[in-house]
Amino acid sequence: MSDYNVKIYKVNDKTTWNNFALKSNQDTFLFQRDFMDYHSHRFVDYSLLIYDDKKLIALLPANRVGEKLYSHQGLTYGSLITDKLIKTTVIINVFKAVLEFLNANGIKRITLKELPSIYLQNPTNNALAYLLFRTHAKLMRTDLHSVLELTDNTYSNSRKKGIKRGEKSNLRVEEVQDFDLFWNTILIANLSSKHGVKPVHSLEEITLLKSQFKNNIRQFNVFKDQTIVAGTTIFETEHVAHCQYISGNADKNTLGSLDFLHHHLIKTVFKDKRYYDFGTSNINAGQQINEGLLYWKEGFGARSVAQGFYEIETENYKLLDAIFV
Repeated sequence: MSDYNVKIYKVNDKTTWNNFALKSNQDTFLFQRDFMDYHSHRFVDYSLLIYDDKKLIALLPANRVGEKLYSHQGLTYGSLITDKLIKTTVIINVFKAVLEFLNANGIKRITLKELPSIYLQNPTNNALAYLLFRTHAKLMRTDLHSVLELTDNTYSNSRKKGIKRGEKSNLRVEEVQDFDLFWNTILIANLSSKHGVKPVHSLEEITLLKSQFKNNIRQFNVFKDQTIVAGTTIFETEHVAHCQYISGNADKNTLGSLDFLHHHLIKTVFKDKRYYDFGTSNINAGQQINEGLLYWKEGFGARSVAQGFYEIETENYKLLDAIFV
């Protein structure tokens, strides 16, 4: 085994974990323990801290299911969290140490979710693709995030017409501090009728998370007179505004409510961000794409950023032995 030490996360590591995550090469609050732990009753947490002697140099948010480890199933993305300036040789040795540690502790396979490139503070410092290649990782799934670069975008005629319908309908966008109206009037009913599912976050859970991440989780509702007609929940980071939920009532096309809403957010509220992330349009574990939804997102100028899901045999740490010559 390498000279690196791997430790399983414990509650008394919370401050150490959070401080490192805040200064790391990732632009997201999802790796803060208050976000990860709100649903701790659903998962057996098996997150890892990796040290070089006594210096913390990497984190791996994860949960364990029998002989498998997942880069956390309660998070949209994961993978290794490292320092912005970490060298490639160190990343390779850290990855080897993690696989060897897992193998020694009865975990035969690990499933890694990539962190989409838009969430990397320094996107040039990412050796994961090479490590996946060298450890014979299997690509199990790929999702496509529809991402708009806010420095350069052009709307389609369909989106422009939708925005004009919203203006003619005298719609207005309001940022609100609670989620009850959107959840109970729009979101839950739409997800149930269209997809037979519930929101990933219950009303109680999103309210709790809002109380802990006041500046990162924001709710914008669209009103026609005094009636809510659409809304979106935004997870905001330094460089990215991510649409966690998007939903409108049955009149959304006639009113242009969703076009009107996202035009307002793109051009006014989040105009100084690097990216506006509409999220994925994948269904059936990435096997298919909701074409209409993708068409709508790309009408704003968004284009696809891929996120891979990989499975690695932990015994393949041995394949990293003879890399350096």
